[in-house]
Amino acid sequence: MSRGLVRVGSFGLLASIIPVVGLLITAPTASSADDVDALFTAARERGNEGLMIKDLDSLYTPGRRGKSWLKMKRELATLDVVVTAVEYGHGKRIGVLSDYTFAVWEGERLVNIGKAYSGLTDAEIAEMTQWFLAHKVNEEGLRLEVEPKIVLEVAFNNMMRSTRHESGYALRFPRIVRLRPDKRPEDADTIETVKEIYERQHAQ
Repeated sequence: MSRGLVRVGSFGLLASIIPVVGLLITAPTASSADDVDALFTAARERGNEGLMIKDLDSLYTPGRRGKSWLKMKRELATLDVVVTAVEYGHGKRIGVLSDYTFAVWEGERLVNIGKAYSGLTDAEIAEMTQWFLAHKVNEEGLRLEVEPKIVLEVAFNNMMRSTRHESGYALRFPRIVRLRPDKRPEDADTIETVKEIYERQHAQ
């Protein structure tokens, strides 16, 4: 999805170095948090993923991140999902099961909708690794299928149709908000909820 553009500073510098062909479109300005919030809401209503906030007095340096060019995105929604498979991580997470594949209900069966590997603390990952090892039902290389008993709350920025997952949907930038030990697997969200979120997103 595209992003809106919010400028901070003068547009004159940009206009002076870019040849004007036809219509030069200026970006809106924001001078307060409320202004940014309103622009973000308008961008999401247009179907944009978020905002690109730029100080136009700054220099653009390819390949480098800086505080003068910032992306602003927010969560679209959250889902309560059931973990169906886990994988060993990489780097500092070698040796622990940190990558979680998760599913929602479609009738009486679980259908996978995504995979997340961020959001939990190292202590939580270590604890869950022991649980998953004790409740695995199949193991293929670095991937373990596990008993579908762990519920997570997962946030995401965007939802799309996809043939990659059995559910027919995929989540963009999914991340784990928290473990939900207070919920049973049967309390997790359904494919109907997924469809409602998708339709609401694309109706904007």
